[in-house]
Formats: sequence, C-alpha cells, structure tokens
Amino acid sequence: MAFITKKDRSKERFSLLLLDLEEQYFEQHIAYNLTNRGPETNRRTNGSLKICSKSVIFEPDDAVKPILKIPLKDCSEIAAVEETAHNPFIESKPACIVIKTKQIYQIKEENVVAPYKYDRGEKKITFQLGSPIKTEDVVQILLQLHRASRLDKQSDQTAMIAAILQSRLARTRFDKNSFQNVTELPHMECEAEMVSPLVTNAGHVCITDCNLYFQPLNSYPDSVVQIGLHSVRRIYKRRHGLRPLGLEVFCTENDLCSDIYLKFYKTKDRDELYYYIATFLENHVAEHTAESYMLQWQRGHISNYQYLLHLNNLADRSVNDLSQYPVFPWVISDYSSTQLDLLNPASFRDLSKPIGALNKERLERLLERYRDMPEPRFMYGSHYSSPGYVLFYLVRVAPEHMLCLQNGRFDHADRMFNSIGETWKNCLEGGTDFKELIPEFYGSDSSFLRNLLGLDLGRRQGGGRVENVELPPWASDPDDFLQKMCLALESQYVSEHLHEWIDLIFGYKQRGSEAVASHNVFHPLTYEGGVDCDSIEDPDQKIAMLTQILEFGQTPRQLFVTPHPQRITPRFYNLSTTPSLSSSELSPVSPCMESFEDLTEESRKMAWSNMNKLVLQSCHKIHKEAVTGVAVTLSGDSIFTTSQDSTLKMFSKENGLQRSVSFSNMALSSCLMLPDDKIVVCSSWDNNVYFYSIAYGRRQDTLMGHDDAVSDICWRDDKLYTASWDSTVKVWECVAADISSNKRTQFDPLAEFEHEAGVNTLDLSPAGTLLATGTKEGTLTVWDLASPLPVNQLTCHSGKIHQVAFSPDSRHILSVGEDSCLMVTDVQTGMLIATIPAEQEQRCFCWDGNTVLSGGISGDLSVWNLLNSKVVHKIPAAHSGAVTCMWMNEQCSSIITGGLDKQIILWKPQY
Repeated sequence: MAFITKKDRSKERFSLLLLDLEEQYFEQHIAYNLTNRGPETNRRTNGSLKICSKSVIFEPDDAVKPILKIPLKDCSEIAAVEETAHNPFIESKPACIVIKTKQIYQIKEENVVAPYKYDRGEKKITFQLGSPIKTEDVVQILLQLHRASRLDKQSDQTAMIAAILQSRLARTRFDKNSFQNVTELPHMECEAEMVSPLVTNAGHVCITDCNLYFQPLNSYPDSVVQIGLHSVRRIYKRRHGLRPLGLEVFCTENDLCSDIYLKFYKTKDRDELYYYIATFLENHVAEHTAESYMLQWQRGHISNYQYLLHLNNLADRSVNDLSQYPVFPWVISDYSSTQLDLLNPASFRDLSKPIGALNKERLERLLERYRDMPEPRFMYGSHYSSPGYVLFYLVRVAPEHMLCLQNGRFDHADRMFNSIGETWKNCLEGGTDFKELIPEFYGSDSSFLRNLLGLDLGRRQGGGRVENVELPPWASDPDDFLQKMCLALESQYVSEHLHEWIDLIFGYKQRGSEAVASHNVFHPLTYEGGVDCDSIEDPDQKIAMLTQILEFGQTPRQLFVTPHPQRITPRFYNLSTTPSLSSSELSPVSPCMESFEDLTEESRKMAWSNMNKLVLQSCHKIHKEAVTGVAVTLSGDSIFTTSQDSTLKMFSKENGLQRSVSFSNMALSSCLMLPDDKIVVCSSWDNNVYFYSIAYGRRQDTLMGHDDAVSDICWRDDKLYTASWDSTVKVWECVAADISSNKRTQFDPLAEFEHEAGVNTLDLSPAGTLLATGTKEGTLTVWDLASPLPVNQLTCHSGKIHQVAFSPDSRHILSVGEDSCLMVTDVQTGMLIATIPAEQEQRCFCWDGNTVLSGGISGDLSVWNLLNSKVVHKIPAAHSGAVTCMWMNEQCSSIITGGLDKQIILWKPQY
C-alpha cells in the first residue's frame, strides 16, 4: 500500500486510473455538459473536459453526478456546432462540441468507487467550453485521436498516438521559472514519463546542480515535481516494459516506495541522468550491492524483511510497477491452529521448494505434463507474481487499480481474496495457482485486510457479502495477524532457511539445470532476456508479446549465480514483543541472556569499537631493510621481528635492548611464536624454515621443505603449515615430545596441497579444520585439511594476494591484494560477498569479521566498516613507506605494525 498512501488524493475524483492501460492524458478544459433535458438552467452541468489519447472524460463539479468516459473508438461523429440565433438582436451562442457515441461509461456515481456502469445505445452529448481556447482547435485534436482509435491494427493505433505525444512534447520545453533558486545551473533536459502503478504520465525532465525536476505535460497531478539531490539516498536503473529505460529515485533508506520513477524514451538519456546523480552522490551515499547487503544480513545488522526489500530493489522490483512488484515468501504453513508455535519447524513452509513443488501429488501431475511437453518446456502455467496477484491481495485498499486492470469490473466474489487459509490451500492444491506473497503481509498497515472503504465486492455462493479477509484462528485481529507474520519472518527457522528461498527467486536455482532439479521452471518469456522485443519485426506481434509478458508476470533479475550463504543466527530469538514492534526492529535476544561471552570477549569488542582511536606508543627502527613479520611473547615484554635484511631481532620493551640473529644471507619472510612461548619460527626465501630457541639464544632446528622461497607459515596442535612460491602448501607434524628441549626435532610430512601458482599467504580457521591460501595470480582457495581436494576456489583478485584471514567465527575470509581491493568470501559457498575498492593497495590487516584495520602501500593505517564499505578512520603516513606486516594480541588491546621504512610501531586503542 506504499504507493497508495504516498500522497493523499482521496478527495480527488479524477485520476489517471480512469484511463485505459497505456493511455495518455493530454489536456483539460473548463466545460459544461448541455446534454440533460429540461429547462436550460437544469441541463447545464459544470465540470472539466479531459482530452485523452483513447477517450474523452467529463468530470462534473457536482460529486454526486457520475464521471462520464466516452471511448473514442465508440464515437461515430465528433464536430463543432455553432447555434445561430433566429432573432438578429440576440447574440449567437458559442460553438459547442457534439459527440455521437454508442457507449458511455458512468464512473463514481454518488462519489462511490464501484464497477463502471455502461450506458449503451446511440447517444448525442454536447459540451460547451468555458475557457478561451477555440472549440475548433479542441475538435481537431479529438478528430485526430479519433482517427487513431479507429485504425484496424493495434500497432498502427499505438504508433499514431505515440507520434501525437512526441509532437506535443517537442513543441514544449521545461519551464525554468519552476527552479527553486535563480542560481541553479541546468545540466540536461529531456522527455520522459513518470510511472506509477498501471499508469504513466508524459512530461519533461530537467536536472540542475541542486535538483531533479519533472514537469507533466498536462500539469497533473502537480505542475512540477521537485527532488533535492542532497536528499537522494538510493537510485536504481530499471527495466520497464522489458527495456532498459527506467530510473527510480529514493530519498529514504528503507521505504518501500520511491519518490519518483521515470521512464525515458532513450536509454542514453536514462544513463546520463543516472551517472550525473550517482556522481553527485559519490561523496554522500555509499552504493550498495547485493553482496554488501548480504554481509550486513548475515551478521544480523539488517532484518530478513529489510534484506528481502533490498534484494527486490536490486532485482528491478518496484511498487510502482505491478508487473515487477516486490515478491516475499509464504513462510507459515499452519493456518488452522488456535495457537501459532514459532518454535516448531512444522509451523513453517519448506523454503527450499517453490510453491508449485510443496504438494507432491500436484507436482507429479505437473511433471508428467512437463515431460510430454515440446521445447521450450515449463512446469508452471502461471507465475508467482503478476499485476493480477498483487491487486488480488490489495483490492480493498486499491479498488480503482483493480477496476483499471479489469476494464471497470471486480473479480467474481468467490475468486476474491476472502480468506488467508483458503488462499494458502489454493496455492498448495490449485492447478494454476503458485503465487507468493507481497511485502504488505510483513508490514504494519493491516488496512488491506479490512473493507474500510465499504466497497460492494459482491456476494459469494453461500450468500455472504465479501467484507474483511478471514484470518487464521491464531490471529485475534488483522494487526495481530501482521505482528505474528513479522515474528515468523524474523524467526530462528526462517533465518536459518531464507537463503534457500533466495536461491530459488534471486539466485542460482532460478535458471538452468539447477532450476530444473529444483522444479522451479516457469515460462521462458518470464525471464530477463527471454525475448528480445526489439528483434520482432511485426508490430502487432511485438505488442501482443509485450502485453502477454507484462500481464503474466516476470521473474526477478538474477542476483546470485552460486549458492547463497546461510545467515549467522544466535541460538534463540525473542518471540515476545510488543504489538507496536515492526519487522525491521525485530532482533535476536541480547547476548546477556546467554552466558556465552566472557570478559576476554567483552574486552575484544571494546578494543575493536575503539580501533578508530589508536594511540601511538613508541617507534623503533631496528632493521636495515623492510620488516616482514612480528611475533610477541605471551607477557608482551619481548618482540621478535623478521626482515628482508635476513635477520631475526628481539626487542625488549622493558629495557629497549636488542638481540640479532642471522640464519642465512637471504630475506626472512615471516615469523611466529609457538604456544609454549619458548620458540620463534621463521620462514626464509632460501626455502627453509628456522626454529630459534629463546632460552638458548640460538637456532635449534632447520626444516628444508620447499623448492622455492617459503612465503608464510602457521602453527596449530604440533603441526606446521608452510606456504611456498613453489606452488605448494605443506603440512608437517613435529614428532618431538618437547620441542622446547635441546633435542633435534623430527618433521614428518602429513599433506601437500598443490596450486597453479606460487602461494603468497595462508591462514588456518580458528577451529583448525580449514586452510585458506592466496596465490601470486590472485586465486583464493579453501581447503578441508582432511581432504587433498579444495572445498572452494575462486580467482577474486587481479594480482598477487598479500594476505588472507578467516573471521573469528570461520564464516568468512578477508583477502587483500595488488588490485587495491578488500574481498570478503563466504566459506560455506565460496561466494564472493563483498568487493571493497580502496584508494591504495592494502598490504596487511587484522579484522574481527566486521571491522578491519589495514596497512596501505603509502604507509597509511585505515579502519574499515565492512558493513557499509567505508573507511571510518585513517592515520595518514603512520609509516613513511608501505605497511608490510601487522600483529595484534588476543585481547586486541595491543597492535604492532612493521613497514618498508624498517620501523616497528607500537599502538594501543584509546578507551
């Protein structure tokens, strides 16, 4: 109902919904209807005459009298008649417009919205204009439109009306007196149509350095629509009529309805306007992608409702286009119980299956027909979303839209939206009913379930009138019903399974073999790119094809081509909320209700929340070349660093003393501290790994394990993981019972993971079961340590990957590379769910799953909020060269960075 309540025009009788679909409203004139019989004073009805492309509409000033609509195709004569007085001393009467027709629609008699009445039979209607415009000019316009309406072919009618419209637009310009400020500088002006459900309105678009304007050709419903560019929050390119001509502008973040939807006549005009606004917004609003919203949803920062709303927007769904209205799932399957149990999985619909596959018996019948069908085959003869289905649900609040769609009639009373339970049952069992729901079922306005307008929607076969929608027994009233629907959508079960429905509607199961396997195949014409209307040469065939597609329903634009990751959900959800709580406000139970967080976790959260307040503690230049690795003892007193100068250095925070050890004449690439706090392990470009005993102050062991430089190392449970430029990662088991003793250690190879290019970095998941590797060619691979085969692999960077790291919950992997991008990959599906471009190449980082502290090639330190893809804090030139390595303690309260400037710098978050 967002498109209905957008602007209250309830007192207006005329609207564009009185026109036929695709009809244009050109102009209006003050006029008098002189048709009534009786004394002259009684037969003159004051009103306004609307000239439209397919009809003439007379709206009486007296709201009791019906609006008259005269289809031009039903007219036999249109003429200007001047009544000449017989008495030479009496002035002749002004010319009148006389229309002879065989049919008149009577609409809104007594100002009541109801099915149109048809007054059939030969009629003669006379109008007298009250404006100074010449009657002959209006008649000429009507005759021209009348000729168009009487052409045999629909395509010829459409072409002629389009030519008339373009001629009118070409003769007019945007009135710059409408500018909000005289100092505004116009950027471009073009013709377009403003789109609202079922209707379009032609006019001129003008964009300046401050505002976007639309000026309707007919000055209806307003002389000009103005939107300040500073108030714009989101813009989307749209397909309209299967062509890339639409543009939708939102001035709110989460609203269903946009502030304006424009359809352009040329794609290049649409694109120019889009890029102008996008450039203006670049410094004000972050552009969100499906992947960025996915990351926010996964982490619980936006609700299921908000996420579905964003996906619909990104997939070309709009409340202004009923053929592409936002689609939401049925989530509840229980509409008969007196109590709704949202903790019972049986209360929910199986979200892994489309509506048509929920009933096994019906599915078997559909599959039997599908197997016998010639190509192109499809399983379902109707769609899950169409203009008819949307208005089926909304008829009580949008009756005029239903009358417009169905030529002035409501549907048969027994086919109306009478009962939630009946509708669900029909969707499960009906042979042609596979419809999903609309956002209003999870909103806060229940008026679409009530007959608040007192509409006469007919009587059912049992004799009862169609009034309010019958609710399930578990709902006490419509508001309670919506509240429980909201709770169901945000419930634990739906949060855990919603990704399966997204795969069907927006994802990889929408098309191809996966769609077939999931029983999710609709008519080919419903898919984006299913037909190229511009390639159809026959104009009549093109119009018929377009009409069929728009009325039948359209599948959303595909957003994901790999499995959608599951949401990260807490153990319990709060199901006892206040009646005023909206779906966007529903949230998991506060962590304090479950004692799974200890003080260490709290301190980590506090440290990360203060990461944008890093305070420099001290700087130390201790190497002759770039620092490549940092390791610190558990006490934090001793810092060990490796460098390209081939040395391992120990620095004491307590007294500032340094100790230096050299293992070879080649660079050391990284280092780590073993859990016993007694051994430092260093990797080298000389293909070896060195073990340094802190207690004995010397090298204890050497592992010669690779054919090229060892680039990175990890340690877990007496196992060493080594990455090398020889394109392998090897796993070694340390056999010695006590590696800190003065005995030589035996290293047994356990596994080897082959790559197509040199491996530059690796990381172990917190549980130690998965390994992530990044290569010189930009390939990220996730390995299950129990198997030699990769779990997931994707080339996500266009150059060398500098570092990869799992999130603390092991759900995601963050990587940075030579292409100056931060990439977030979902571990379970291998899907790249966020690509964040940086101003410069990032070399190293630490992160907590949401916030990243990274070091750049110019020496800057940056704090990123991954959920909005923004840098929230920057320390410029923290190092005088690239930041090459970074270490953070377990409590995230102490940070050390190393750089190309040969320095290590100690940092601490400020509380």
